[in-house]
Amino acid sequence: MAEVQLKNIKKVYPFVSGEQKKSRKKKNADEPEKKKVNLQITDEGVVAVQEFNLDIADKEFIVLVGPSGCGKSTTLRMVAGLEEISGGELYIDGKLMNDVAPKDRDIAMVFQNYALYPHMSVYDNMAFSLKLQKVPKDEIDKKVREAAEILDITQYLERKPKALSGGQRQRVAIGRAIVRSPKVMLMDEPLSNLDAKLRNEMRAEIIKLRERIDTTFMYVTHDQTEAMTLGDRIVIMKDGYIQQIGTPQEVFNHPANLFVAGFIGMPVMNFFDAKLVEKDGKYCVELGGVSVELSSEKEARLKANGVKTQDITLGVRPEHTDVSEDGIAAKVEVSEMMGSSVHLHVNADGHDVIIIVPTVEMKGNYRIGDTVHFSFKGNVAHVFSKETEKNLEF
Repeated sequence: MAEVQLKNIKKVYPFVSGEQKKSRKKKNADEPEKKKVNLQITDEGVVAVQEFNLDIADKEFIVLVGPSGCGKSTTLRMVAGLEEISGGELYIDGKLMNDVAPKDRDIAMVFQNYALYPHMSVYDNMAFSLKLQKVPKDEIDKKVREAAEILDITQYLERKPKALSGGQRQRVAIGRAIVRSPKVMLMDEPLSNLDAKLRNEMRAEIIKLRERIDTTFMYVTHDQTEAMTLGDRIVIMKDGYIQQIGTPQEVFNHPANLFVAGFIGMPVMNFFDAKLVEKDGKYCVELGGVSVELSSEKEARLKANGVKTQDITLGVRPEHTDVSEDGIAAKVEVSEMMGSSVHLHVNADGHDVIIIVPTVEMKGNYRIGDTVHFSFKGNVAHVFSKETEKNLEF
């Protein structure tokens, strides 16, 4: 229904009063600039979001993901018009929206806590916004019942929210949004209040819903599983800045920096202090007395960037780490049976390492204290700069 463009968006929460600002300046006159709750503090105030640039295509599903306090919900609320934009420009369908009232932006928002009217029935909750717009009664009835059928809540239309489960309330909240046929659908951690089983079911429902309605989605979550399964593209944020934008596969296979590498993937990526050695255009990584030559694709990217021999942080995902006859020695500390695989938590020269072993490949049980060896292939090794923490391939 609409393209969304965020150009150099910034959000600053100013200090409450001039006196507080003077007090803080006086107190910290001789101290360097500090960070509080991971957000930068300047003379203007607390900077929650800065240098945010993103073009969202028509009908695209974009997921903003990151730890608590990274600015993702603030960004969504600026798009909704619930937060004032401190700097930059927001365009929806080619129109500048910075000073447009929320009700005139043709957006709908689904909140974490459902925000249903407790005294109204499900039907009236879903119909409320249409009634405010003076939509004819027969059209309201048609839209509400169509949305209820899509979300499988027709049987609950006469109930009050208190008579519904959490998953049913969330369906009603989504239904209330889609009856308006908005250009942009904003969803702020809509599944975080649900239990794991219900969250999985609702995630599948949102994927189905996306196929049935023509709208652009912006979805906020701190759950990387939601991000990876729902998003056409993922925007990974930290401390108010975008760290990387890409498809789920791109951010998983080619993390831009250490933060993205450690945030995306479960269990988290293993990190090692290692050495990258370049000789005659060939690259290998050395650690624990083992040398692993990198793949030709990785070598080509490193060579194009003029990367030389240096100490690095090496990243290898647990699912790409193999138990082998020889390789890097490690001692088993924990063995977790996960059904289709065993997660081995081992200690290798002071480093905590996780190895995922498919049960079909197991040759015996792993006991605490056992010594194992692990290895990895050159096509799954990620090399990060010690200084900048950036992926040296990009």
